[in-house]
Amino acid sequence: MSASANGSPAKPDWQPALYKRFAGERERPALDLIQRVPLDRPDFILDVGCGAGNVTALLRERWPQSRLLGMDNSPAMLTAARRLLPEVAFVEGDAARWTPPEPPDLLFTNAVLQWLPHHETLFPRLFGLVRPGGVMAVQMPRNHGRPSHTLMIETAKSGPWRAKLATQIDRPAPVAEPAFYARLMAPLADNVEIWETDYLMRLAGDNPVVTWTRATGLRPFMEPLDEDEKTRFEADYAERIRKAYPPEADGSTLFAFKRIFILAVRPA
Repeated sequence: MSASANGSPAKPDWQPALYKRFAGERERPALDLIQRVPLDRPDFILDVGCGAGNVTALLRERWPQSRLLGMDNSPAMLTAARRLLPEVAFVEGDAARWTPPEPPDLLFTNAVLQWLPHHETLFPRLFGLVRPGGVMAVQMPRNHGRPSHTLMIETAKSGPWRAKLATQIDRPAPVAEPAFYARLMAPLADNVEIWETDYLMRLAGDNPVVTWTRATGLRPFMEPLDEDEKTRFEADYAERIRKAYPPEADGSTLFAFKRIFILAVRPA
């Protein structure tokens, strides 16, 4: 799932097949958020940053009678989404600027907005697209203070690629504390619910945390590097990750991943 905006990281070359590794673990937060949406039968649902359509399919399963529109900035992801759900409309767009053809009853965005800066203006803009009485539902990873992400910065600082990765090294944390969003959305909404969940996942494979981040958070670090640098950077990062997330006795790896959820209801 992806989005772009001025001041955000370079648009990554998303690979749907790689992103779908650990698909069940990636979809669980979306399922948990869907179950909390306080709408019985929304007429029109907008999936912002729909990616390969996996979450769009979950929305369709939950509300089969609703009209659905998926939006993403990655042509590769949209191709995969159209293949998965040929009956659903998908369009290319930038979540920071794009406007839907009509106000949605539900604006749903899963693991997307962490890629975009300026949440102080982005969230009110997106919320303003929602139909009065409608809902904006947001899920974002907030694992940026954990080794899975801090070791990217550590690796970037310690190698000959430091100058190339200065933007990523200096980038502030992309997701704020829950209180920031509570204060931001409360004056705009009839009701705001915010909570966090720490998912403790048991991942299979050799050094699977690297496989997980390779599809998402690691991508902006790899994009500016040449092929030799990419190989050496990932090897350095992988060694650090192996020490931070050692395998369990059965060969699996425990990986704790924090996510923040936001539900905001527009005044009718």
